[in-house]
Amino acid sequence: MPDLKLIYQSEAERYQALVGREDYQRNLLPAILSADSLEGKDVIELGAGTGRVSCLILPHVKNLVISDISYHMLVYGRDRLAKLEQKNWSATLESHLALPFANNSADVIIAGWSFCYAALDSGEDWQPALEDALAEVERVLRPGGKLILIESLGTGHKYPQAPDVLVDYLKYLDLHGFIPDWIRTDYRFKDQEEATALTTFFFGEDPMPMWETDEGVIVPECTGIWWKIF
Repeated sequence: MPDLKLIYQSEAERYQALVGREDYQRNLLPAILSADSLEGKDVIELGAGTGRVSCLILPHVKNLVISDISYHMLVYGRDRLAKLEQKNWSATLESHLALPFANNSADVIIAGWSFCYAALDSGEDWQPALEDALAEVERVLRPGGKLILIESLGTGHKYPQAPDVLVDYLKYLDLHGFIPDWIRTDYRFKDQEEATALTTFFFGEDPMPMWETDEGVIVPECTGIWWKIF
């Protein structure tokens, strides 16, 4: 299995090459906006990475602050946003211990494929660590604010199949008032060589289901979206 922490610290361009081919059917933005319209709202994005979600939601928000614990990723995402016409955004480095935001400063917090690490990086103490992270979210959100989480429900799958490492975490969300939904976010690559190179880079050497179409090589993926009002 690739060292994901090393990828997040040093492989932003290659990572973007992968996620830039994700969700070719463009299901993600409508699903996010179904959870919350974002219109007229101050939004904070945690774990923004290379700006995969940031670039989608920026036109829909009043103000966006992107953040990440990886300076390498944050700079890449910041540079992508800087190329857009909208100027209603800023960027800040996250802390491992506490969110660098004032109390009651956001209407919506969104985290794509990142909030799970509050649990995954904490071993047997994952539940207290997750509850601490959620308490920080509640501190930063205004009353009635919303947390939107996006997590993997299986790359290489046509129907939801949560990765084993996420099962307990996702069960916790379901048991603590989060509203779930799921979509397909399939990847489309130009050919099998590109598909194999990029999926192996991030997901490892196990063969990934894929098929050729007139549009390119498709790798199926399911993505879950959970939201909760605080």
